[in-house]
Amino acid sequence: MRKIKITGCGNAIPEQKITFGDQTRYRLSEGKTLLDIADKAIENALEDAGIEISDIDCIIGGIATPLQAIPCNAALIHERIAKGMDIPAMDINTSCTSFVSALDMAAYMTDSGRYNNILIVSGDTASAALNPNQKESYELFSDAVSAFIVSRCEEECGIIYSAQRTWSEGAHDTEIRGGCGLMSVFKFNENNKEDYYFDMKGPKVLKLSAKKLPGFLDDCLKEAGVTMNDIDKVVPHQASKALKVIMPRLGISEDKYIDHVNEYGNMISAAIPFTLCNAIHDNEIVKGNTVMLLGTAAGLTSNVLILKY
Repeated sequence: MRKIKITGCGNAIPEQKITFGDQTRYRLSEGKTLLDIADKAIENALEDAGIEISDIDCIIGGIATPLQAIPCNAALIHERIAKGMDIPAMDINTSCTSFVSALDMAAYMTDSGRYNNILIVSGDTASAALNPNQKESYELFSDAVSAFIVSRCEEECGIIYSAQRTWSEGAHDTEIRGGCGLMSVFKFNENNKEDYYFDMKGPKVLKLSAKKLPGFLDDCLKEAGVTMNDIDKVVPHQASKALKVIMPRLGISEDKYIDHVNEYGNMISAAIPFTLCNAIHDNEIVKGNTVMLLGTAAGLTSNVLILKY
C-alpha cells in the first residue's frame, strides 16, 4: 500500500443551470473562466482540510484541456492562489481520468517523503468547445472544478492498487482535432471549423469500452487480490447515461456505484473527484471503506485505482 490520505476536498460549479428534459447541466456564464470556480473549489478544500495554502508543497493540475497553450494549467492556478510563493506546479493529463492519474502519481511522491501536502485540481470548461449541432455531446457536459488535498500519512490508508491501459484504436472517437500543433488555430476557417469543436462518436466509444473493460477489470481485481465483494463503493467516471449499460457488464451492482449523470452530466476531469468529494461529505464513503475509482477517457484510456479511505 502506498500511504496517502485525503485530508480535504471541495467542489465548485457555475451558477448558470441548463436543463435538457430530466438532465441538469452547469455552464460558465459570459465573462467567467474556469479559474474563477477553481478559486472556490480550492478555498473549500483548504477549509475542509483545516490548512492554509502555505502548507501545500506541490500543486498538480489534473485537467484534461489547456487553459492556454503555455504555461501549464497548474502554473495558472498557482498564480491565482499562491503568487509570490515557490510551490512547484505541474500538470498530469489523461483526459477524463486525469484526477485518477494525478492521485496515483501523488501517492508515489508522498509515500517517498518528497511532499507532505499536495493540492490536486481537476476541472474543465466543456462548454467552450461543444458543437450545438451534435446533440449527443452538447447536452451531456457540464463545467466544474474539484480540488483535493492529499497528504503523507502513517495510518493504514492509501492506494492498494492502480493500473492504466490505453487502446489507441479509439484515439479518434473522442477528440478535438484543431487548436494545437497538428492543426494550428491559425488554420481555422469556415470549411474546417467542425475540427475545432469537440467530436464524440458515442456508439464506437461504448462498443470499444464494452469490449475492453471487463477483461481489464478482471485482471486488476486478480492482481490486487480482491473481489468486488471487498469493494465498498465504486466511483465511476460519469461518462453518460450508458453507465447503466456498462456497469452491469462489469459485474458491478446498482447499489455499489454512484451515478449522478442526470444531476450533473459528464464533467470531464472533474467527474470522478466531484462525485468522490460529494460522497465523502454525504457520508456515502466513510473512514475504513475500500473505494474503487474507475473510468474511461479519450485515447481510449481506462484507469482503475483501489483506495483504502
